[in-house]
Amino acid sequence: MQEHYRFAGFMGRRVHLGVCGSIAAYKMLDFMRLLLGADCMVSATLTDAATRFVTPLSFEALGANPVYGSMFNAKASDPFGHLEPGEIADAMVIAPATASTMARLANGLADDMLSCQALAFDGPVIVAPAMNPRMWKAPATQRNWAAIKELGFIPVEPDSGLVACGETGTGRFAEYIELLPVVLKAISPQDMAGKKVMVTLGPTREPWDAVRFWSNPSSGTMGACMAVAAWLRGADVTVVSGPVSLDFHSGIKQVRVQTAQQMFDAATDLWPDMDLACCTAAVADYRPVPHGADKFKKSGADSGLTVEFNNNPDILRTLGERKAEAQRLMGFAAETSSCREEAERKLAAKNLDLIACNRIDREGSGFAVTTNEMFVLDAHGRREQWPNLKKTEVAWRLWDHLLLS
Repeated sequence: MQEHYRFAGFMGRRVHLGVCGSIAAYKMLDFMRLLLGADCMVSATLTDAATRFVTPLSFEALGANPVYGSMFNAKASDPFGHLEPGEIADAMVIAPATASTMARLANGLADDMLSCQALAFDGPVIVAPAMNPRMWKAPATQRNWAAIKELGFIPVEPDSGLVACGETGTGRFAEYIELLPVVLKAISPQDMAGKKVMVTLGPTREPWDAVRFWSNPSSGTMGACMAVAAWLRGADVTVVSGPVSLDFHSGIKQVRVQTAQQMFDAATDLWPDMDLACCTAAVADYRPVPHGADKFKKSGADSGLTVEFNNNPDILRTLGERKAEAQRLMGFAAETSSCREEAERKLAAKNLDLIACNRIDREGSGFAVTTNEMFVLDAHGRREQWPNLKKTEVAWRLWDHLLLS
């Protein structure tokens, strides 16, 4: 799981897992670790079939509490275990959901512990199926899947590929990148619902010859954290991404670019329809004058090399100049000195609502690390110096700051 999905801070929130009898049941142990890493409390129910693949003790050993089994093997001190998750949990996840469990959910059956708990749960219930491709595409399964959606369950579509039986098709258990964000979104405040957000991230690459380019070491992680945080909080998010190795949940739209000019074109085209924009991309200020379509060949004489550069368009300044009264714009500044002075200058010069400046010359802050030390300044004069924090936490705080300013 990449860093931009490792959000913490969900302390006090509880997720109840409903584990069914699929070979993918073992994956729920790792998934539970991800939830615990987000500071969630976790409880679980295993169907009788699920216990053939994983044991209740495995979940208990990793920290799930309580762990329920068969309805009529419940402890005498807990006669209402079939109702308890609906009273104490903030969200329920039924995964991997088998065809038989889906049939129960679709038809309101309550003939085992898990189906009773699901029927009595009035919070968000996420359903992630896993089964053989022929079972998945069977008309009865598709009818039940459609009914599950109509009943208000939150669907996570199965993946396609090779399944345990050796067949290939749709029915694989969804990747964690598809399931975890849906669960975290279900327990997040939806204070950005209805907002359209654009995030620029990563480096740009400015080609010089057929194989060489001018760039920087930005990984795009800070921008990815900003994008995911906004999506978890209900925003409609579009990412304009330079060349990075980052995966995004299918609910986040992504526009891939290479050069600063391509990023400028994409960002300025999207901006009029956005409510908020966050520009974290480390855009090359200059581009080399192209040498040509062929690879440059080193000459025999050791006479050095001179490369000419032209200016690239200033994306942040242009967005600021075109900003409507209701729009809000956040910028980032990566500096090696004079962080506060540069933040103040850029805030005014580029018509920003907020700027976040980080020192990239300090250990644990800047490119290709999981933390950032930030100086934050907004248009109302509010100044804050933040210590080294996880980039996921920085992202959450920055949206808080912008929404409240």
